Amino acid sequence: MEVQKRVRRFLALHALLLYAASPTAPSGAFSAGGSGAVSVSFSRLGALARRQLRLSPLDAGQFMLRHPHAFHLFLHPVHRILHVRLTPRAAAALRLEADAITASRPAAILRLRKLLLLAPPHHRLRLENIHLLRRDLGLPDDFADSIIQSNPALFRLTPDGFVELVPSPDDPPDLTVAAVERSRERHYREHRSPGDGEEDARFAFPTRFPPGFKIGKYFRIAVWKWQRLPYASPYADVSGHDLRSLEAQRRMEKRAVAAVHELLCLTVEKRTTLERLALFRDALGVPKKIKEFLLKYQGIFYISTRGNQGKLHTVFLREAYYKGELLDSNEIHDARRKQEELLLMSPEKANLDRMFTSMGRGWDELGGGRRGGAELREKFLGDAGGRKRKIGGQDDDDDGADSGEDSGVESLYIE
Repeated sequence: MEVQKRVRRFLALHALLLYAASPTAPSGAFSAGGSGAVSVSFSRLGALARRQLRLSPLDAGQFMLRHPHAFHLFLHPVHRILHVRLTPRAAAALRLEADAITASRPAAILRLRKLLLLAPPHHRLRLENIHLLRRDLGLPDDFADSIIQSNPALFRLTPDGFVELVPSPDDPPDLTVAAVERSRERHYREHRSPGDGEEDARFAFPTRFPPGFKIGKYFRIAVWKWQRLPYASPYADVSGHDLRSLEAQRRMEKRAVAAVHELLCLTVEKRTTLERLALFRDALGVPKKIKEFLLKYQGIFYISTRGNQGKLHTVFLREAYYKGELLDSNEIHDARRKQEELLLMSPEKANLDRMFTSMGRGWDELGGGRRGGAELREKFLGDAGGRKRKIGGQDDDDDGADSGEDSGVESLYIE
């Protein structure tokens, strides 16, 4: 999940880049000409990163230097100060995701309606909570205007900041059918044998335990009993049911599992963070200790603590992944994989010496002073003495010599 941390920082810096270039534009705006043409001074971008992201200019500069395929730092030909802009590859990757989100807008509207249906009986959720989940749902950043306000026959935005579902006669008949129910029906038809009982598959969930997970005899019996336990649909209204008995509480707990399962199925990558999932805890009927609740069902959910020093928890739907790859891919997921691949590319493939040619005091400005600039130059370009270093996979004794090859990043700027 370390790559997800890089993607989050990359998107945050890109939003600051657009804001610094045009403060009146929305944070998620993407110009038709491509954000690769937008450039701002590094000093202004560093000040915004310190104020809004709590990221020092030195850390922001180091991140950009580690990812030269995403950010291009250059000396402005007129102002003679260090400027930053996206590379054409990074701009193309962001444009690809924006186009995929635009093309899948009808599916996004359907996902948003199903999300509101998961909050009975009033079918309403806070706009700010949906806004935090917008990327996972494949919604555009301006979904409040482009989707909610543009479709008054489907959604209603209340003055107190709630989004309500408006009933529509054009809704498909299977709108309130959970994804796990369709999966059960398909699996039962394809793998049915004469000795199978319908009750064994009617309320069962697909389970796949992690490698090395020991399944004892009594645990296997408990799982078998739990799989046969009936429960109400996550789209059903259970506010008037009597939940005082132990049997009713066990069924409500299984319904909460089904609600979390359905919410993960609504996301484009079949995953979300535990913190975002907790925002919908009351609507889904999930207990307060949501992490401990999900860890009880390790065969259905997987919680990853990698990335951000273990402070961020990501919840995956196990059945949707195989060997770390999403089984049912989509255009939005493929576009985001392009961004991940771009951020995972080695900086050695970009000719940093030629990218910073004639920068002058650019290193000092990037490092926060002469001392910081010298440390950055020694760290990323090697000592200015006669020490050997590799450029483009070849040994070069001369620190100022050129490797003779133009990198894919730099060649895109040759006009």
